[in-house]
Amino acid sequence: MVCETKIVADEHDAIPGTKKESIMWSSPPSSAAMNPSEAKDVRKDAVFIREFERGDQEEVRRIFYEGIMERIPNTAFRGLRQQPKTQFLYALLTVMCFFVTKSVTLTCCAPLILMGARYYYSRKVIQSYLDCALHTDMADIDAYYMKPTGSCFWVAVLDGRVVGIVAAQGREDDNTVELRRMSVDSHYRGKGIAKALGRRVLEFAVRNNYAAVVLGTTAVKLAAHKLYESLGFRRTGQSEDYRLPGMSRSPLERLFFQIRYSRYRLQLREE
Repeated sequence: MVCETKIVADEHDAIPGTKKESIMWSSPPSSAAMNPSEAKDVRKDAVFIREFERGDQEEVRRIFYEGIMERIPNTAFRGLRQQPKTQFLYALLTVMCFFVTKSVTLTCCAPLILMGARYYYSRKVIQSYLDCALHTDMADIDAYYMKPTGSCFWVAVLDGRVVGIVAAQGREDDNTVELRRMSVDSHYRGKGIAKALGRRVLEFAVRNNYAAVVLGTTAVKLAAHKLYESLGFRRTGQSEDYRLPGMSRSPLERLFFQIRYSRYRLQLREE
């Protein structure tokens, strides 16, 4: 789910590496045209992508946790822009508040109360989802991604620090691999890290003869969707009634928490 990243990255001509290789992404100018200090800066900015190791667990969980927690305000407030029916309903409730109470003060407070309720339910649902993830695949990355054939988990390393994560999970039933758990540390965005991670999954899929790469996202930010499209993905479906783990679907939750689920697919070869 954690794919929401505001990344502007350069295109690369090839996707080097196999599942058991590490790769480095950078676009340095010719070394002949650089002085020693410039060359040092280029090396410093290189993003090194390698497979997950047990010692990465704490940093991986931190990046995943922070990326998911960003979804709370994004879903509560920015996501409302994508819900015209909900906007109309909230406006109707505000007008009804005035006719019932005849109070201008209460009517002016109604939108704030509605936004507060959206934040509360967004936090409640997303934290439930986060708790579920941290006690399943993100609790034992080795068992879920490193040991099974056709799956893998990578980290992006910059300046000796883990700054991004992504997983690939193979699905034998339809010969596809799912791109999962992509997230980049907010302090390191804008360096092309998300695109490099995404391309690493595509290379993995090609090397392992998968027919397609698929992903599902509830990202609100347009930048996340542009990232997938820049990698070659095409949107294949969209749902307004997607149910996250931890959702109760109670009337109040349905009123104050809505999420749009988009499905993407990149076809690598025909079956």
